[in-house]
Amino acid sequence: MRNEEGLRVIEIKKSVYEDNDREAQQLRQELREKGCFLLNLMSSPGAGKTTLLSQTMQRLPVGLSRAVMEADIDSDVDARRISEIGVPVSQLHTGGMCHLDAGMTRQGLASLEGDYGLVVLENVGNLVCPAEFDTGAALNVCILSVPEGDDKPLKYPLMFEVCDAVLINKIDVLDYFDFDLERCKEGIRMRNPKAEIFEVCAKSGLGIIEWCSWLEGKIEAWKEA
Repeated sequence: MRNEEGLRVIEIKKSVYEDNDREAQQLRQELREKGCFLLNLMSSPGAGKTTLLSQTMQRLPVGLSRAVMEADIDSDVDARRISEIGVPVSQLHTGGMCHLDAGMTRQGLASLEGDYGLVVLENVGNLVCPAEFDTGAALNVCILSVPEGDDKPLKYPLMFEVCDAVLINKIDVLDYFDFDLERCKEGIRMRNPKAEIFEVCAKSGLGIIEWCSWLEGKIEAWKEA
């Protein structure tokens, strides 16, 4: 493409996304052939990803082999928490980048020892960048916590558009914050009418059984497809 002055303009951003989309699709196909269901878990920092992930890992069927990839700009705090419950975990450091793309996800998967029926990628805490990059996951899930406010689906539309499910976490403190649950749900449905919505409290376990049951169903349907 050339601008009005005749200079050639290269859309780098578009090219980066297109290249990543191709790699993500290839990775998705490879994982299907291996029977590995990849779940991409996203949220802003402090929304409760690791706590919810720990609850989920402990409540899924024993026969489902599972592992976790923890993505952080730095530190291994979350990885150590997951390791404490006996789940294999790989720590991914992004070197300052605010998201994971398909290539980074592939590297993380390669670092896991063994084959797993379910791998959960706990993405970098951010409601913007992680939604822009396809990781090759079979399922995208977002956690939105009550203290963040009910306007997030309106302020960060892409995150809610790309997710198959939204978990509204910390529902136990609803009375202490100016958070309109129905308005939040309306915002999510406006962005994505097909998104499943769960009300949960990762700390107490409220709603986790329903979430895990839904996730199990998605994995089974994926296997049969």
